Amino acid sequence: MDISKEIRYVGVDDGALDIFEGQYKVPFGVTYNSYVILDEKVAILDTVDRRAAGEWLMNIRHVLGDRKPDYLIIHHLEPDHSGGINEIAERFQDMKLVMTAKAKNMLEQFTGEDYSDRVIEVADQDEISLGEHTLRFLTAPMVHWPEVMMSFEKKEKVLFSADAFGSFGTVRNGVSWLVEARRYYFNIVGKYGSSVQAVLKKVLPLGVDVIAPLHGLVLKEDLGEYIDYYEKWSRYDPERKGIVIAYATAHGNTKDAVLLLRNMLQESGERVVTIDLNREDMARAVEDAFCFDRIVLAGITYDGELMPAMADLLYQLKIKKFCKRSVGIIENGSWAPMAAKKIIERLDEMDNIEILEPIVSIRTRVTKDTEKSLSELCDTLVDKGHQMDMNTL
Repeated sequence: MDISKEIRYVGVDDGALDIFEGQYKVPFGVTYNSYVILDEKVAILDTVDRRAAGEWLMNIRHVLGDRKPDYLIIHHLEPDHSGGINEIAERFQDMKLVMTAKAKNMLEQFTGEDYSDRVIEVADQDEISLGEHTLRFLTAPMVHWPEVMMSFEKKEKVLFSADAFGSFGTVRNGVSWLVEARRYYFNIVGKYGSSVQAVLKKVLPLGVDVIAPLHGLVLKEDLGEYIDYYEKWSRYDPERKGIVIAYATAHGNTKDAVLLLRNMLQESGERVVTIDLNREDMARAVEDAFCFDRIVLAGITYDGELMPAMADLLYQLKIKKFCKRSVGIIENGSWAPMAAKKIIERLDEMDNIEILEPIVSIRTRVTKDTEKSLSELCDTLVDKGHQMDMNTL
């Protein structure tokens, strides 16, 4: 993934990692991206997770040869990008560490060492010249940590975007950017839409030709498409028309209702995705909830509360700032149904959520009355989709 003869890729594929940040399944692995700019002065841009530090150091040695780096640019201090700071700083004692003021204040927390005498503190729009290449620094607080910055290399018009525009998956696995970038965005960056909007206003006028994130593919073509996705995602606008039905069931009766509703909606021409929250990837459920314009939550009463998987989804949606959606509800309870009440309580904590009627209430199993209520909910969901089409025109 070298960007040019002077801007070299020294990152590492981690195909052995199964869980990222202790919670996100990564069946295609993950990359820890790092770059070197070779000019009159040499800059290393970010390190990697400590589990990959050995391979990364070999890559660094191969690219540098006999040269020594003048600068280590630290865009983001999260451990998957700062795990090699100590080793590279020890090897190159004259190398300066370039970062924001907030990063400087946090640095010792992650390294256990005091590098304050080696730090060059930069602010928004500050620049460092390497010779023919110049790095302009763009502060990007809360995308998605407070100390984050990006940098723009002015000669080759490369945006080193920190975690923005990143994705799950290794370089060599062949997974397209969108497949794993959407899930990455909504689960890791998604809460911070307003911060993403703010940094996009800095980035768009620069005329970027290459986006080089800290995870996933280096993006060199069709940049407008990638930026359009980030614009839409950071506004919390739905990306696609369709309905997600997320359900948690104990004995299969709620699933029966979900499949019945799915069939009705598909016969009406709707695109429908069903997610079994007890079995499927929760991060994928969060992604789909944000991707589509409507969602149905189908849950059972469990110990007077919600089944844990449904409660977890609603918690995840709340902390990721789920908003601007229409929601249908199906509840099931054998003697004292409480699921709908509990779902509504949690939805009330979110912004601009429309709860659709009717709320379907099942007593254990699907009956003729259930089928009638599901048919009515189907009509409401379809009508809501038509209204959105009209509003879009």
